[in-house]
Amino acid sequence: MLIINVKDNESIDKALKRFKKKFEKTGVLRQLRSRTAFQKPSIKRRTEIIKATYKERMYGNHTEQ
Repeated sequence: MLIINVKDNESIDKALKRFKKKFEKTGVLRQLRSRTAFQKPSIKRRTEIIKATYKERMYGNHTEQ
């Protein structure tokens, strides 16, 4: 359970923003969406490899000389 302590003279908007940030870090919503439909392990592995190659291409070891 997430607990957000609202400080004195703090707006509800700021407290709600902190709550959303904490909730996003827990990954509950991401996990819920992944469980809505079954995905075969081979397909899951394939998508992870595709994502990894994309990240490597975009943010990988760029040695500029």
